[in-house]
Parts: sequence; structure tokens; C-alpha cells
Amino acid sequence: MKTYIDMVRHGESPKLEGSERTRGLTDKGKLDAIRITEVLMNEGIDTFVSSPYSRAMLTIEDLARSQGKEIIVYEDLKELVFLDEDQIVPEQDLMPTVRRMFPEPDFSLPGGESLRNCQRRVIAIFKDILNQYNGHKVVVGTHGLVMTLMMEYFDPQYNLEFLLGTSKPDIYKMEFDEGMFRGADRLWKDPF
Repeated sequence: MKTYIDMVRHGESPKLEGSERTRGLTDKGKLDAIRITEVLMNEGIDTFVSSPYSRAMLTIEDLARSQGKEIIVYEDLKELVFLDEDQIVPEQDLMPTVRRMFPEPDFSLPGGESLRNCQRRVIAIFKDILNQYNGHKVVVGTHGLVMTLMMEYFDPQYNLEFLLGTSKPDIYKMEFDEGMFRGADRLWKDPF
């Protein structure tokens, strides 16, 4: 029995307001959420799950509503905790930190989480989703780094270079057959 997981990376989000948990979408992010709905509208999605962070939920909210579905929120699908959970990482510090974390998966900033610990956390939830929704088509509202870590668990080609090549938003359809990963296809096409 095949299971399809559409990993939907959230749209563009302002880094100057709110906290990591509460920051929403920019105007571009809101327009892209409409495009996400258009791309996935006819996919026959059975289940919607998401990170608890606003930007991830807002990116798939219209799609779930259009299908008459609720979004199931998993706390442990949240983004990697770089600093104290409510602090936004300054833009100039984010990519140097991420670039350091991939070759040093146990490295973390003070009060933050390592890449290895984040991957353990999100893979436990991902496996639960695969088991619970076997044979379903599932949309997961997620974050770029978390999406990469979940996909990397099944195939090492999804690494730092993959992450750097993704966009906000982005969509990757993962296919599983009897729980075995069969591959992923990118569904998102940048409009420009």
C-alpha cells in the first residue's frame, strides 16, 4: 500500500516581528500559500499535519479548509531550536550556524538544539505519521531544515546542498510503499 507525504515548506516569513513560534507570513508568503492550494487542490489529500509554528500552519491552512479538513498539530514538528525557543535568530547568524551544524551534528548554540537531536525528534513523529496514516495522502506543514532532516533520514542526498537549493515555499512529494521510501519529486515551480 502506497503512502504519499507532501512536505510543504512554509512561505516567506518576516523576521522582525513576533517570535519563532508566532511570526506569520509576508504578503508574498500569503500569495504563495494561495499557489500551494492551487498546486495541491486535486491531489486527494486525506490528512493535514503541521508544525505548531504559525508560518507553517498558515501556509497550508487554505488548502486544508478547501478540503474540509482540520490540521493536526504536532509540537515536535517545530523548527530546530537555534536559541531560546522564542528568540528569532538574526539573519546574518542563521546560515553560518546551519553550515557549521551539518558537518558537526552535535554542535548547538547556547540554549539551542543540535542537528542530531532535532532529527531524532522529528523522525520519531514522521514514523508515527507513516504508521498512523498508512495508505493516505498526507500534507506536512514544515520548515526547510526540518524537512531536510526528515528526508535525509531516508536518503543522504537530502543534505545541506539540498537545503540551500530549496525555496520558500517549496513542496516535495515523498512516496512510500509498505513503509519503504521510494523517492521524492519536487512539485513546486517558482513563478519567476
